[in-house]
Amino acid sequence: MSRLLLKRWPQRVLLQALHARNARHARSFASSSPISQFDWEDPLASKNLLTEEELAISETAERYSQDHLLPRVLQAYRDEHYDAQILREMGELGLLGATIEGYGCAGVSTVAGGLITRAVERVDSGYRSGMSVQSSLVMGGIDDFGSAEQKDRYLPEMARGTLIGAFGLTEPNHGSDPGSMESVARPHPQKTGYYLLSGSKTWITNSPIADVLLVWAKLEETGKIRGFLVNRKDCPAGTLETPAIKNKNGLRASITGMIHLADCPVPKENMFPDVEGLKGPFSCLNSARYGIALGTMGALEDCIARARTYALERIQFKGNPIAKYQLVQKKLADASTDAAYGVLAAIQVGRLKDEGKATPEMISMIKRQNCDKALQNARVLQEIFGGNAVSDEYGIGRHVANLFVTQTYEGQSDIHSLILGRAITGLQAFV
Repeated sequence: MSRLLLKRWPQRVLLQALHARNARHARSFASSSPISQFDWEDPLASKNLLTEEELAISETAERYSQDHLLPRVLQAYRDEHYDAQILREMGELGLLGATIEGYGCAGVSTVAGGLITRAVERVDSGYRSGMSVQSSLVMGGIDDFGSAEQKDRYLPEMARGTLIGAFGLTEPNHGSDPGSMESVARPHPQKTGYYLLSGSKTWITNSPIADVLLVWAKLEETGKIRGFLVNRKDCPAGTLETPAIKNKNGLRASITGMIHLADCPVPKENMFPDVEGLKGPFSCLNSARYGIALGTMGALEDCIARARTYALERIQFKGNPIAKYQLVQKKLADASTDAAYGVLAAIQVGRLKDEGKATPEMISMIKRQNCDKALQNARVLQEIFGGNAVSDEYGIGRHVANLFVTQTYEGQSDIHSLILGRAITGLQAFV
């Protein structure tokens, strides 16, 4: 296990996870028979593909999520409230920017990072969204494209969760077409070495509470898209506003807002030094999309577990649990199969990503497929609950509402299908 990981993550927690799993393995070995048993929670034995470190990380993330996130999610969803302390808690465990090397980050594998998102999204997609923006979009962007000074200034605090980030790409009039963005950066007419940023971004997770906003805007003189790190504390009054978007139907346990910039002065040293065009934001999005691909499998797995428990306990028609009936079993079988396939596909792409062999189209494929299947199956599993699905106490409706959003953001499902279609045929369908 990496020294960085042991330093960042409490040794007691990791050792408990390892000892508990070793004890289970010992009991399993002592009582094992030549015939393997089917595990409905891991149908295709995906855990066999994970390293010892990845298993320990997964179990630690699961324990944190179940013990500290699950107890508060229902009220948070009802109140549309996000507790920023969650990012500090995640930072203390090394969950933030976990795949980044150095700067107080754990430096774990891509798969391990995905297992963290899977554990968090098993509780709620909104909690995973807040973490993904911090880790993949903002920290990942700074790590990939920032200057040495920018990395030293931002990454350690962001890894601790004491500095919160937001990612400003999507605009009110340009969702799936970021190349047409209207946000602009022009040289400051009075202050040498400064730009003035103007424009609006919308559906921005964390923006109302963010300390630093990674904003993408076109340079007035070149028309090229560049990334700017906007520090809230340095913005004069009236130049930056980040109002919250309220009354959402999904992701209510996360905080979402807008970014309004009106001649906001940003020093040139806060601009990413080299990356131009859409390469920068798309690279950040690819990392986040990978986390979504495994994260949504966590949400689907929670739907399966909740539906299975309900079906075993719900007695109807001559004293039988409804789990005995064929239609219910088919729903569970379909969902379990799609979840198992989705996890295996994501692990494969994660391994390729660490080897430098993953393509953007692979990320599009698993993001699209896993989001689509998670939403489709969650909607069908909801039927098992009958009228009780309407009650938020059962959790299934919250997952359904959230998964519609995951299928929509960071590349809507149909857009990813066109990305794949272009790769298959060589023909561009966007123009």
